Amino acid sequence: MSNSLLKGKKGLIFGALNEKSIAWQVAERAYEEGAVFVLTNTPVAMRMGTINELAQKCNTIVIPADATNVEDMENLIKETMKALGGKIDFILHSIGMSPNVRKGRTYDDLDYDFLHKTLDISAISFHKLLQTCWKLDAINPWGSVVALSYIASQRTLYGYNDMADAKALLESIARSFGYIYGRERRVRINTVSQSPTETTAGSGVMGFDALVDFSDRMSPLGNADAYECANFCITLFSDLTRKITMQNIYHDGGFSSMGMSNRAMAVYNKNLEECKDCK
Repeated sequence: MSNSLLKGKKGLIFGALNEKSIAWQVAERAYEEGAVFVLTNTPVAMRMGTINELAQKCNTIVIPADATNVEDMENLIKETMKALGGKIDFILHSIGMSPNVRKGRTYDDLDYDFLHKTLDISAISFHKLLQTCWKLDAINPWGSVVALSYIASQRTLYGYNDMADAKALLESIARSFGYIYGRERRVRINTVSQSPTETTAGSGVMGFDALVDFSDRMSPLGNADAYECANFCITLFSDLTRKITMQNIYHDGGFSSMGMSNRAMAVYNKNLEECKDCK
């Protein structure tokens, strides 16, 4: 159901790969709410996924860009403003990838070249985006920028590996740039700490299925899915949340405030004897 929350707004959405992607769901909801926007992803991701189908559905275009490359970012922002006929009102940063996770490297055996790539792709790309927009004065006053994060940035969750470091950096960038952008240009910048979500990227995390199940059992409201996350992002893009900035907002069914639920304790007690040697 549309409430025209984004009617007249112009946006840029990073990271839609396929229908499982949170960015894909955000794009569909933004279109339903009256926004016009440009989609972007890397050329490799475009070949792997079905983003062109999404572009047709949302009556828009896809501009290929490597978010770790400043020259690409400058071209992307300029071409986006040209395509939209003006400055940008909202941006979604939904980018994350760890070569260490993909290769099954544990946190005590990281490849440091891989770690640099993880940080560059998953976090520093956010700074490059914001700095490029800042220098080009690309975002309208009261615009909104949202990046997707995860609670492993602040809690230890085995298997999330160096992506936890990347998400911690991502959240710090949102606070630091959020102050500058808010003070000088009335632009708000936030991160959304989302439940573990069954996306193509998320499924590569070690023990991901168990992580999803544990989170769901622990959360009073259960896990938030990609569509629900998209709805929340829409509210952050809208004028209803003009005074929310520099925040890391948990959208996780209550998981972040829990210690131990009855359901999780029951499973723990049931399996305690079977896991005497677990670390």
